[in-house]
Amino acid sequence: MKGGSSSSSKRSLLSQGSVDVYAVQCQICMKWRVIDTQEEFEEIRHKVIQDPFHCSKKANSSCDEPADIDYDSSRTWVIDKPNLPKTPKGFRKSLVLRKDYSKLDAYYITPTGKKMRTRNEIAAFLNTNPQYQGISATDFDFSSPKIMQDTVPEIFQQKDSSTKKVKASKNDV
Repeated sequence: MKGGSSSSSKRSLLSQGSVDVYAVQCQICMKWRVIDTQEEFEEIRHKVIQDPFHCSKKANSSCDEPADIDYDSSRTWVIDKPNLPKTPKGFRKSLVLRKDYSKLDAYYITPTGKKMRTRNEIAAFLNTNPQYQGISATDFDFSSPKIMQDTVPEIFQQKDSSTKKVKASKNDV
């Protein structure tokens, strides 16, 4: 765990507005390991507090090996909460970065290819598709990972910090 917080052990990396690499930090050596699939990443994240990730859990990997990827500003990194539920089978979670780098929007893609933006849309879909019996709208988590500001491109960091200065000066008056 980086900095002693279990929530920082899982990160997704963003490129061109959506997640392109999933990585997990080893709780022993603190090196980052790339995870091959979103499903595998969600499985690790789902149980990270009870079963912390170690390099030896990834095939052909150990703490003695170099990191698979380094935390740097060559891409935007985001931090996911630990122990989030796994995406129900047949569905796919999609995270899309807003153009201003302010946040990620979470969507779910149904097995039929329809994009769902809210838990109410999911509930309506499940009600009209009884073949997904056993899946509940509460099985879907629309929370967004936190964007790591030190990896956001400079042009967006400057815009964000100048906005904060204007707001602070208005409050001071």
